[in-house]
Amino acid sequence: MRNSLIYKLMGAFLLVVIISSLVISVLLVNSTRNAFARFSNRSGQLLATRLAERLSDYYAFTGSWEGVGDFLSLEQWAGNNSGQGGMMQMGRMVPGSGMIAAMNLHLSLADQDGTIVADSNSQGLGSRLSRRELNAGIPIQVNGFRAGTLLAVSEGIGSLVAREFLAAVNTALVKSMLVAGTIALLLGFLLFNQITAPLRAMQKAAGRIANGDLQTRVEVKSRDELGDLAESFNDMAEYLANAEDQRRQLAADVAHELRTPLAAIQATLEGMQDGVLPTDQEQIGSLVSETVLLNRMVEDLRLLSLAEAGRLELDLQPVTPNDLIFKAVGLMQPVAQQKGVTVIATPPVSLPQVLGDTDRLIQVLNNLIVNSLRYTPAGGTVTLAAVFPSASKGVVFSVTDTGTGIDPRNLPHVFDRFYRADKSRSRGSGGSGLGLAIVKQLVEAHGGKVSAESPIFPADGQPQIGTRITFSIPVA
Repeated sequence: MRNSLIYKLMGAFLLVVIISSLVISVLLVNSTRNAFARFSNRSGQLLATRLAERLSDYYAFTGSWEGVGDFLSLEQWAGNNSGQGGMMQMGRMVPGSGMIAAMNLHLSLADQDGTIVADSNSQGLGSRLSRRELNAGIPIQVNGFRAGTLLAVSEGIGSLVAREFLAAVNTALVKSMLVAGTIALLLGFLLFNQITAPLRAMQKAAGRIANGDLQTRVEVKSRDELGDLAESFNDMAEYLANAEDQRRQLAADVAHELRTPLAAIQATLEGMQDGVLPTDQEQIGSLVSETVLLNRMVEDLRLLSLAEAGRLELDLQPVTPNDLIFKAVGLMQPVAQQKGVTVIATPPVSLPQVLGDTDRLIQVLNNLIVNSLRYTPAGGTVTLAAVFPSASKGVVFSVTDTGTGIDPRNLPHVFDRFYRADKSRSRGSGGSGLGLAIVKQLVEAHGGKVSAESPIFPADGQPQIGTRITFSIPVA
């Protein structure tokens, strides 16, 4: 049988209720017994004080303690349990024997010499009270003369009335605990069901996602931790759905990008095989060019996959930003000259070193320059710069061109795989669409950020057609 969470919670709650009830019952019973004992002692002393006044009258009336034993006889006192409030002695009301029996009070009367002359249970007659007992007793004064001492000692709560009282308290305690425990369990079940219901919903949703339904979402019904968990679950489901869409789109894009060069290679080879095309250096060179493009695309895809999975190894070392910029410009000058575009570098003289992989950062700059050259007409310029803003934790590099610019609607997608701002461009003239995606992954692998801006607004406020791509690299 499956151990449901609600059963575990109810079991733990029941155990807490039982332990709490036992602790409360033990403490309450002990407190009740002690309180009843203190009440009996105080009431006994009060009753004994009233009895001492009657005994004083008795001695003043008789002149001695003769016959007082009948007055304190346990049988006489215990015989008055019919609910009468007292007994008549010498024309006066004597304190009720029912109260003395209820309090299990032991009475001893000693004469002026301390000898016990009467006892409520007929024990200890003739013995003498100790000085401590005499001091603890109630003196019986007759006309300023101490005729005797009354000693009242409560013998605990062992009487029948006391036992009946404690039994009634225990019964009421058990009943109240049963009622309170039942109510607590019902309320606990409702509470735990409310807690576990969102978890059960997320469990079912997770099962549907595992079976391929990535559009499954759970309803957020609260703003507490369970609500945060539900929102996190929905974010995870959204991420999985987007990842699946990207995977499918990637497969479609790769198939589309590979189809063109493979079709060209196949057509050329079939033409050569059928004798339609000559087998010469020109045709072989064309095949080599297509295979080079395919190999570069496969390598770019491998690099993207490693970077996105966080498995791209970087040789991080302190690097001078100026060295990176001038080296990238030097590598791309021959290509720029062929296109009639000027590539210039304007970094400040002094910049802090950044922590990066030199080869990968050169690759980032080269990809950005190549992208700018592709969309900058002859006579244009591509400018590389770097700054270190005071509020920044890294050096900010920028590559700015005076090319055709990017439509603002397309700007958010320039770092997506296989994206081309100009849809009319072919793979040969517009690139594979992986260059800027690789730039984004390499920059983020260094702990930096990349962004694009187009068109560019110079200082005079007039828009200038062109694109600026900036990225930051943390300082060493």
